[in-house]
Amino acid sequence: MASSSSSSVQPRYQVFLSFRGADTRHGFTSHLHKALKERGISAFLDEEKLEKGEQLTPALLNAIEASKISIPILSKNYASSKSCLAELSKIMECKDSPSGQIVLPIFYWVNPSDVRHHGGPFEESFCQHLINKPQEVHRWKADFTRVGDLIGWHIDGVRSESKYIEEIVGVVIEKLKSKSTSVSEDLVGINDHIEELERLIRDQEDTRFIGIWGMGGIGKTTLAQAVYYKVVSGSNKFGAHHFLLNVREEIEKKGMQFVRDDLLHKLLKEDIKIDTPTIGSEVIRDRLRNIRALVVLDDVSEPDQIDGLGVEHLGLGSKIIVTSRDQQVLKNIGANRWHKLEKLNGADSLKLFCNFAFKQYNPIADFRDLSMEFLSYAGGQPLALKVLGRALYGNTRDVWESYLKALEKSPEKSVIELLKISYDELGSLEQKIFLDVACFFTGEQKDDVTRLLDGFYGGGALYAITKLFNKCLLDDRSDYLRMHDLLQEMGRDIVRKESEEPGRRSRLCSAEDIYEVLDSNKVRANQLHLYMK
Repeated sequence: MASSSSSSVQPRYQVFLSFRGADTRHGFTSHLHKALKERGISAFLDEEKLEKGEQLTPALLNAIEASKISIPILSKNYASSKSCLAELSKIMECKDSPSGQIVLPIFYWVNPSDVRHHGGPFEESFCQHLINKPQEVHRWKADFTRVGDLIGWHIDGVRSESKYIEEIVGVVIEKLKSKSTSVSEDLVGINDHIEELERLIRDQEDTRFIGIWGMGGIGKTTLAQAVYYKVVSGSNKFGAHHFLLNVREEIEKKGMQFVRDDLLHKLLKEDIKIDTPTIGSEVIRDRLRNIRALVVLDDVSEPDQIDGLGVEHLGLGSKIIVTSRDQQVLKNIGANRWHKLEKLNGADSLKLFCNFAFKQYNPIADFRDLSMEFLSYAGGQPLALKVLGRALYGNTRDVWESYLKALEKSPEKSVIELLKISYDELGSLEQKIFLDVACFFTGEQKDDVTRLLDGFYGGGALYAITKLFNKCLLDDRSDYLRMHDLLQEMGRDIVRKESEEPGRRSRLCSAEDIYEVLDSNKVRANQLHLYMK
């Protein structure tokens, strides 16, 4: 049956619901449809009189193509219906189209693994289809596997269906808000940040430098990318635009002049070669002044990196978004506004973790308790949630329990390596004081610790602590010294790796180590001094 191209159809519906009528029409599906309508979301629900035979009607084909989001409700008899399988194939076709339809599956009292592997109640359905539709079965199975790998909801009675529906509607609203950003499915909990930064770009003409500040792995690059794509796709107010990823790393590897000349090439659309450290050519500077540009400079660690790139020459109305772990960098470049990213709240942490650990928005019932323990370990840090989720996906409960025990002995390497970049950029005194706080002084009153460390190091403690605040290695929201649990674990891990023997380490961080060195009379004076405070 002929149909118009997905890319040529203008969205008329926000959501298309695909379901097996006999399973869910008068229950879950109707309740979900009502909840979507009550929140002002246009959702297509096939009327009962249209329940069809083997081919999709033009009305259904157009409804799928004209929707921004499709929600297949995969119940136990879904695959027994040829028309449901045809709908799902069309939905996956639209997902692959240039418009990139969003697909949010609901595993309604079925195991997502059975969907992926065509097992459980679906095995017999596909066997039956082999008799009459052997050619289509291969495609239907492939689409079933693909939808089973997508992030969705596993409804299994752990919570009431009304709670699931409330969460589904919330996610649909988030996805509709961010539909034009072209970012990945793991974007969670930053829509409010996107809207705030977008307002700064759109409404604040005098705002030139906009900073995004936060600890490593907290989502600065993800946020900057989402804002960049949303502005670029929805506005023609900028004559040029470029996203320069990993500024610090690129300059270290390729040199400032190479990175600057490549940026100029992207903005001016021709090869530019400048042999001097700064842009001395008045012709080049004038050309830049005539450009209204949107530029993202990701992971800037020094003000000189901004100065060397020459973005100060860009024309009126230009916006430069700078992401950094160091608040002082944003102050030094004269950022008009900066936006600090904090850790994710509990609900968003669970959602992001489940995206990677289960490929759905809620935990499998048998893993709920362990999921909460991994959430506690990650402490709302998005990178840690993603890394842990990826490592656990598809594994048994025994493996999950073993991984928890392994983390007690040694932190996740990929997370710690990213966090350690900020530590490696510190001076000697700041590194020492960071380790002191991680080992001994977390939760202690800042002024008291400052006086103690001034006496121990001969001064400079207040400056060092302020620098740790600026680099997001300490929390600056109270008069007490606090740091993220992962940063504390990183500091203690640095100390543990100084030596296999606790008596040879610079600090003693655990009661077991202290007992061992005191019992063997191997403690050094500086270890005892700091521990006794």
